Amino acid sequence: MSWAYRILFPLLLIPALPYYFWRMLRRGGYGTGFSQRLGFFPKIGPKTPGKRRYWIQAVSVGEIEAIDPLLRQLKATGTAEIILTTTTSTGYRLAKDRYADVADRIGIFPADLWPCSALAWSRIRPDAIILVEGELWPEHLAQARAHGVPAYLINGRISDKSFARHQRFSRLSAYVLGHFQKIAAGSEEDVRRFRALGFAATLTGNIKFDVASDAPMSAAERSQLRAELGFGTDPRTVVLLGSSTWKGEETLLIRSVRELRATGADVRLLLVPRHSERRAEVAAEASASGLAWHQRSTGGTVAPADTIIHLADTTGELRRLTRAADLAFCGKSLAPHEGGQTPVECAAAGVAIVYGPRMSNFRDICRGLEQAKAAHKAQDAHELVALLSRLTQAAAERSEMGRKGAAWHQGNRGATERTLAWLQDDQSAR
Repeated sequence: MSWAYRILFPLLLIPALPYYFWRMLRRGGYGTGFSQRLGFFPKIGPKTPGKRRYWIQAVSVGEIEAIDPLLRQLKATGTAEIILTTTTSTGYRLAKDRYADVADRIGIFPADLWPCSALAWSRIRPDAIILVEGELWPEHLAQARAHGVPAYLINGRISDKSFARHQRFSRLSAYVLGHFQKIAAGSEEDVRRFRALGFAATLTGNIKFDVASDAPMSAAERSQLRAELGFGTDPRTVVLLGSSTWKGEETLLIRSVRELRATGADVRLLLVPRHSERRAEVAAEASASGLAWHQRSTGGTVAPADTIIHLADTTGELRRLTRAADLAFCGKSLAPHEGGQTPVECAAAGVAIVYGPRMSNFRDICRGLEQAKAAHKAQDAHELVALLSRLTQAAAERSEMGRKGAAWHQGNRGATERTLAWLQDDQSAR
């Protein structure tokens, strides 16, 4: 099976190369460390006696942020060398900024082609590899087996689409998942799906609960942040957050804010698109709205006092900016999009939450939030607009939703400690 993948994957990749080159040019930053994508990872010195060398791969910004507590606790054991790789340029920049004092080496993950992967493996020489969430790299896993190195999947999840593909291509699924020594799943539903595919999985919980661990801001801190965003300090002002929005969702939010303001309500919009490279497109919509707007990447972090739309088209700031909001919409949850963006940070910040019906990647989380009465799900765009209109005028309800969300979040923490114990139990048994 491994040789079939090694032959077929390059053939399938060739027709897709123009698309990937276009994405690389559009997003920018891919020139940094490009040789590492070919396997030329900087050579690493001898291993430190008494320490295990972990190669941890986290594909992008979301995964890089998710592993923060785990990396720091793993480093604190004093028994680990950490080699951290990521795939995207934004993930790489964030990893360099955040983990310079934690990881022993930070780099770019090699293309999952046999020559590239084999070269990187010859240079890194890990004692164990860890993949995060839904990452399944067949050649990387085959190299682990060939070198006798255990492979672990942490915070493992299987989306609806991925589960259907695993079931359809059961032999390929068995080959890939069979390389893992152990699988730690983020939810009961993920455990059920791994087991349905024939693989044991341990429920350790979602480590993202531990990342968003800051308590809601104090009133003074929050007031200062809102003023910096250009929203003033009037407590009656309602700040709506578009959290990791996708194409079309910004249009709906801008239209909603414009209509709400026409009724006399002082509603402001903090817009954080999921992909910062869409900034020109979103900026054009903000400009066309006729509302006073500010672009964070070009105008600076302090906006004029009359700002109605603050376009936060930067990377790595969502967690802090969320704490300025009164009400948050989670992106990628309205048609034609599918899967959703995480609501965990909004709950941790004590912000009332709304989203569309397509939050399939966070089904268990959304169910918990709805049961806690911390979030509302709209069945379509029309119902979402009605929800936004009602909640912007219901300060007491928003406050109660936020309080319940923060309490729900606190009750779900601890996945990092369980995941680390799970890893160490396996290592001690080897």
